[in-house]
Amino acid sequence: MSDNPNSFSPDYVRSWADRNGFSHWAIALIWLVVAFIMFQLVAGLVFGVLLLINGDISSMTDVANVMMNHLDLLFIGNSAGQILFLGLATFLVVKLNIAGEAKSSFLRVAWHGSTPAYIFIGIFLVVVIQPIVMYLGHLNSLLPLPDSFTDLQASQYEMFEEFLRGDGVLWFGLFHIALVPAFCEEILFRGYILRAFEKSWGIITAIVVSGFVFGLFHIQLGNILPLATLGIAFALLTWLSKSIWPAIVAHFVNNGGAVVLASFYPEMAFGDLTPENLPPFWMLILSLVLSTFLVYLMIKQSGSDKEV
Repeated sequence: MSDNPNSFSPDYVRSWADRNGFSHWAIALIWLVVAFIMFQLVAGLVFGVLLLINGDISSMTDVANVMMNHLDLLFIGNSAGQILFLGLATFLVVKLNIAGEAKSSFLRVAWHGSTPAYIFIGIFLVVVIQPIVMYLGHLNSLLPLPDSFTDLQASQYEMFEEFLRGDGVLWFGLFHIALVPAFCEEILFRGYILRAFEKSWGIITAIVVSGFVFGLFHIQLGNILPLATLGIAFALLTWLSKSIWPAIVAHFVNNGGAVVLASFYPEMAFGDLTPENLPPFWMLILSLVLSTFLVYLMIKQSGSDKEV
């Protein structure tokens, strides 16, 4: 096979996955599992090292209690794992799926003239979609789930609530709960996973399936419908804008808004989604109308981009 970049050899222009008979979606899912495991291992390792530095390693007999008492260290470890494997390592793995194009192009790490417009629309979409997300959360809570899953989700919420009720944690929380996941999860899901699924199944299936995979990734079956809906919205935003930057900003606004709400109004952020606590039904209808209108604006903007 010729090493000449201008060669027309079929092997040169085909990706490693295509040359070796692997499905793009399969490689993406394998990497997702590996990245999740490695991210958790690194998070635990960094947490343990920080405990050792603080001189608290001897108290590890009660792991749950130690984690609750050192949530700041746990979040630092979590961010380290996300940055290393969900973010940086994904840039290496994507080489398996690309054929004659730059990694940044495959991942849609690009800034176009219309990107600010999509960012603006994405921010509004995250805000107006919240009543839909809340109603889906209530619907999700009605589905029968194993106690192990509901207990896990309850412990996660308890951890977040305990942490965000502390003094002076707002900026720390915005960095570790909003900024780091916004970058790392978008690179992994809307950058890599979406494009790999798209190469195998086409864009519509890729958007929907990647959204549900995004929900499953968070190990919150009791919250999978709202998470999948957000994942689908971020995927649609990325595809129409041809850039992951609008989704990164929208993701940050979504998570950052939750951090701010939980810091100042924890009873609202962590209250049970009972019918009494849900927004009025007219807000759900308004949310559906406005969300549909914003999607229409994105599609219209995308059509204008193609004409330029």
